[in-house]
Formats: sequence, C-alpha cells, structure tokens
Amino acid sequence: MDSVKKLLMGNKAWVMDKLSVHPDFFARQANSQQPEFLWIGCSDSRVPAEDITGTEPGELFVHRNIANLVIHTDFNMLSVLQYAVEVLKVKHIIVCGHYNCGGVKNAMTHLDLGLINKWLRHIKDVYRIHQRELNTIADHQARFDRFVELNVTEQVRNIAETSIVQRAWNKEGRPIVHGWVYDIRTGYLNTIARMEPGFGLDDIYTFDFGPPSPPKTGPSS
Repeated sequence: MDSVKKLLMGNKAWVMDKLSVHPDFFARQANSQQPEFLWIGCSDSRVPAEDITGTEPGELFVHRNIANLVIHTDFNMLSVLQYAVEVLKVKHIIVCGHYNCGGVKNAMTHLDLGLINKWLRHIKDVYRIHQRELNTIADHQARFDRFVELNVTEQVRNIAETSIVQRAWNKEGRPIVHGWVYDIRTGYLNTIARMEPGFGLDDIYTFDFGPPSPPKTGPSS
C-alpha cells in the first residue's frame, strides 16, 4: 500500500474510533481550545507528545524543534510561547527532552553538518557551561544521558528568563515551568527540573514590572 494512502486510511480509522466513543467529539472542539499545558519538545518522530502523556486533542499546546531548544531570538518559539501564556492562559509549561537525542548527540562531536551547525551551537553552549561535570563522566552513554538532562534544565531557565513568562508570574502567579526527560528505552517520563513563579532566577535576568497586581475580587455588597 502507498505510504501516504496508509496515513489517510489511518485518519479515517481514528475518526471512527473517536466518534464511536463520543459522537460529538469533533463538534466540541471545533470552536475553541483551552489547553492547560504548553509542551516544548523535540521534533524526533519517536517522541509524540500526546501519545507518551496519554492526552487527547485539545489538552496540549505543542511546539517542537530539534533538541527542544528555547532560543531568545527564535520568533517561532516566542510566538507560540506568547500565545500560550497570554491568550490561552496555560498553567504549566513543559520542556521535554529525551535520551538518545540526535541533536544533543551531534552537539557532542566536531562534525561539520552545514546549516544545522548554527542550531547545535546553542547545545554546545550548554556543554561549555557544564563541562566540568560532564568531563568527569567516563562512560560515554552516561555522559550523553546527563547532557540531555542538563540541556533540559538550561531550556527551563531560558523559558523563565523571558519577559513573557515573568510578566505572567508577576500579574497572575502562573505558569509553573517543568523540565522532563522521556526515556526512549523504557517509555517513562522523568522529572528533571521545576520552577515556580519567581523562584530561582538570577537577578540579572529579572524584569521589573512594578508591584504585583492585586488579586481580583467580586463586587462589594
């Protein structure tokens, strides 16, 4: 069977499966979305966000790129972040990496890979920051795994350093930022980092938005 036709047939089967359980499944989703989570993950085909979290369409707002990077000059990622935080009002942001990540693996080498060198440079910066720890790990796979974890931790920090997130922290006390790693060898998610609103930021990265907004209250009697 033609591989593209197989995808279209799979879509038809998926639609029938959803409608057999909830006849109004698509009607309910047609007009709006209210996801609680923004997912920033890797583009790797082995890490489908909804599948590994057991979520349905409408529950995750998803952005994916090579090695789940948060780069402050990436207007694609920043547009997704702003929309998720300021319009959708997500309560949680999850940065999810995965072991055996090809982007992280290549960033550990000296290979010239063309245009993608510019992207991987940001991962190499993570290695430079943590090279004292990483260089003490003799086993290559263990060092690779730890590099994946440290990359996630740094991307969580990068998220927290944006004015988009800090403004929401200041005004509304959300979102919480999580760093997870998906173990591609077992299927399980592991928690690596977590940042509550306003916690753990270096002072130089902190924006001054004035005093926090007072909590909203109902009309007085």
